[in-house]
Amino acid sequence: MTAILGELVGTLILILLGNGVVAGALLKESKAENAGWIVITAGWGISVSLAVYAVGQISGAHINPAVTLGLAAAGAFSWDLVPYYIAAQMVGAIIGAILVWVHYLPHWKRTDNAELKLATFSTIPAIRRTWANLVSEILGTFILVLGILFIGANEFTEGLNPLIVGLLVFSIGLSLGGTTGYAINPARDLGPRLAHAFLPVAGKGNSDWSYSWIPVLGPIIGGVYGALFYGAVFQGNVGWWFWVTSVICLIAIMMAIIKQLKEDQP
Repeated sequence: MTAILGELVGTLILILLGNGVVAGALLKESKAENAGWIVITAGWGISVSLAVYAVGQISGAHINPAVTLGLAAAGAFSWDLVPYYIAAQMVGAIIGAILVWVHYLPHWKRTDNAELKLATFSTIPAIRRTWANLVSEILGTFILVLGILFIGANEFTEGLNPLIVGLLVFSIGLSLGGTTGYAINPARDLGPRLAHAFLPVAGKGNSDWSYSWIPVLGPIIGGVYGALFYGAVFQGNVGWWFWVTSVICLIAIMMAIIKQLKEDQP
């Protein structure tokens, strides 16, 4: 198996099992209906671990454009391979979403709520606030990429790293996922959203394209900054891109605060 195919297969596994647990918890007459947030976040964490176990030795198991771009920005991955990795991740995510739709075929018509159906494909913010939602995705992905790098810097019993990475994603979901549904991965959100748009899902609504840029741009900023932050703070490699992304993140945070303070005024 080539590295490119490995990224496709790894992302497919990620989405099949990750979106699968969401579908199981949200769709009507599923035996897992109303299983709750803990089950969803645990399912996503396990799906990450299994995807990394599957293709980690083949492609490095980025399974996430934000990870690929972050590593490339930090000089730890070749820019020449970036478009191929991202294309493979997108295709894998779309196929994974299609398989989730197929798996739950009888349940789509039984589910009246179109928003719940969309949520089994892509993320929807709990409270729709552009800057706050963007910051949530930046911060979640920052922790993801930073965590992957500092986990990788430690020596564990052979074969344990994918499990630790899965626990990292589980933790992010529990602690930071309640605001936007923690896409923290452009392919994880955009690929299934595209699938939702073209699949004949019974009773579906629109694919919420007005929000779709946030779970793409936010993770890219957060992933790149996480990798550059690790290089600057943990390794002493401070470059101008680190300062540029620091300013971008600071502006986003300040805008979120300003907008919220204005809204909170009586």
